[in-house]
Amino acid sequence: MDKLYEKLVKREERLSLVGLGYVGMPIAVAFAKKLDVVGFDISSHKIEQYKSGVDPTREVGDETIKGTSVRFTSDPEDLRTAKFHIVAVPTPVKDDHTPDLGPVIGASHTLGKHLVPGSVVVYESTVYPGVTEEVCVPILERESGLKCGVDFKVGYSPERINPGDKVHRLETIVKVVSGMDAETLECVARVYELVVDAGVHRAQSIQVAEAAKVIENSQRDINIAFMNELSIIFNRMGIDTKSVLEAAGTKWNFLKFTPGLVGGHCIGVDPYYLTYRAEQMGYHSQIILAGRRINDDMGRYVAENLVKSLIRSDRPVKGAKVAILGFTFKENCPDTRNTRVVDICKELAEYGIDPLVADPEADAEEAMREYGISFVPVGDIRGMDAVVLAVAHDCFRDLTMPDFASMFNDGHKVLLDLKGLLDREAYERAGYLYWRL
Repeated sequence: MDKLYEKLVKREERLSLVGLGYVGMPIAVAFAKKLDVVGFDISSHKIEQYKSGVDPTREVGDETIKGTSVRFTSDPEDLRTAKFHIVAVPTPVKDDHTPDLGPVIGASHTLGKHLVPGSVVVYESTVYPGVTEEVCVPILERESGLKCGVDFKVGYSPERINPGDKVHRLETIVKVVSGMDAETLECVARVYELVVDAGVHRAQSIQVAEAAKVIENSQRDINIAFMNELSIIFNRMGIDTKSVLEAAGTKWNFLKFTPGLVGGHCIGVDPYYLTYRAEQMGYHSQIILAGRRINDDMGRYVAENLVKSLIRSDRPVKGAKVAILGFTFKENCPDTRNTRVVDICKELAEYGIDPLVADPEADAEEAMREYGISFVPVGDIRGMDAVVLAVAHDCFRDLTMPDFASMFNDGHKVLLDLKGLLDREAYERAGYLYWRL
């Protein structure tokens, strides 16, 4: 393993990145500053974008993509030229909330067919404890004809990249690393130390590292679920939740979470991986699944309150003109996968409302492909009965009261500010029927 590390540094051996999405691509670019890197993805369209200097994820920017030395490819044969492999493919859930290991299994089949003796394979994809060794390793062995522990080694290092976050990046977040044995652990740690300025944490085992990842996001999911439940309670009491949280937040040890829609491919997904594994072991989760139920139901809750607001404003519900600002799963990020804004759209459809959706930050092709949603320019939103400010993009934060006023027709203006970006009192004084989580 020491020899592999030295050969990587001397550029006598290559590192490969399997999966070039929001997580994998920034990792490939970071390592390319130190090592020879092969960046592989099964999407030839994505590879062509990278080769032409376009960053569809906006994680590092077009200029960085143009200047990187990553060898982008969609030809799996090129994986044979590398000996240190990092797998960073998505791990979503199915409609029944059970883990969908299809992408990581597929990546293992592809990599296994092109694995050479002396290689190290590190998985970054979020999985439940046991997947790397119980699911992925047998596939690698079967496809390659090699023996794990003898001909190749495996490790696990959970991704912690926060899409759209320019502060908490690969380089600035402590990296958890693990390996199947002490030798592999040290090799994996030394390789990641090349690019992670914050340093690495050597986990006791691969399963410890896998478990650490799923509980990070499960903890956050539970805390947001508590805030969402408080929002439901305080709304019934006629108390402004944001004001309550601001008051409680003055205590030094109060955890400053806020209510909202919980989407994306981490917080809204990882808890289901943990509870799935727990059920295999005979334990049915109580707190984790309760939090998931609350968070998964927030789109319906928002839609119901929009309908109630329309009724209070003496506007007809069926056929109401409604606009939704923002469709991505989080602010300042083009990713629409597992967005919960779509739940609002679906629920409104049950009331006979077909909302307009505007999101200048979102990947429009992805939204159409995944959800059949087409966007309208913000400037085209006129004559609305209600407007939902759903995502806290910077471009929406800059909207003024006259900007919002121009979106409405005559009569009461129903405005739902889900993230609490606006001055509630100012809008209510101006005659808006204002509601927020």
